[in-house]
Amino acid sequence: MTGWTTDRIPDQRGRTAVVTGANSGLGLVTATELARHGAHVVLAVRDTAAGTDAARRIGGDVEVRELDLASLASVRAFVAKLAADHPAIDLLVNNAGMVLLGPRRTSSDGFELQLGTNMLGHFALTGLLLDNLAAAREARVVSLSSITHKNAHLDFDDLMFERDYRAAAAYGRSKLATTVFGVELARRLHAAGSPIVSTLAHPGLTRTNLTPRAWSHRGRLGQAIAWAGLLATQPVEQGALPQLRAATEPGVRSGQFFGPSGLWETRGRVTEARLSREAADPAVGKRLWAAAEKLTGVSYL
Repeated sequence: MTGWTTDRIPDQRGRTAVVTGANSGLGLVTATELARHGAHVVLAVRDTAAGTDAARRIGGDVEVRELDLASLASVRAFVAKLAADHPAIDLLVNNAGMVLLGPRRTSSDGFELQLGTNMLGHFALTGLLLDNLAAAREARVVSLSSITHKNAHLDFDDLMFERDYRAAAAYGRSKLATTVFGVELARRLHAAGSPIVSTLAHPGLTRTNLTPRAWSHRGRLGQAIAWAGLLATQPVEQGALPQLRAATEPGVRSGQFFGPSGLWETRGRVTEARLSREAADPAVGKRLWAAAEKLTGVSYL
């Protein structure tokens, strides 16, 4: 048995999909497969030159739009143009991610950069596109989690990690926040009677360009560590399968979470993954949602 593959993606013709961070890594594979199966794909990228190059490689029905998730102004500008051009959006894949292992940095809005990019930017983007998603038939939102969420903890007294900053811990916290968001979104959509489905996925340990960039602050030593780490990872094409299944499989339920099945969810065939206790806690979800609304100024559901 080979498990779930891209051959099982249904015909996507007539559907509009938005993929953040679509110019490389998991996002590029996801956008490529969606376009290959007939979707109109919006590559939502910070670097439009890289996005244009990716669009050439993908082929099919794609367009490139600028989106910097570390800037709420950029998120709002992106949504204003996109919503006018695409009144109905069938799929939003919140894929883009920032991993930073150097000194603490902040977004243009003053957020810790990883939390601001990975969770708060996507929280605002999803809320601002909710009417467009509601206008589509069988719309879906996919949030990209990580196995690092399982060992992370949200400190609501210091969400921005201003005290005793540790970059790896801050990354885990940002991915836990992203996971909590995806689960809480599913709860709130259900409570509102919305047909929009919120699903989640994580890629296990996957070979992407984020790993070398994360260690760039350590010079040659960092390069050696990064490339050694890449040897232990699975190919990006395999790592993208959980989010592609979450995005396209018919009958997926809101709140379902997909990831690799082998070696502590680090690699292998796609299966349902397990949330950490904190990620599944409704009280944590409610508290994080309130904090995100206050921080971003975007309120919904």
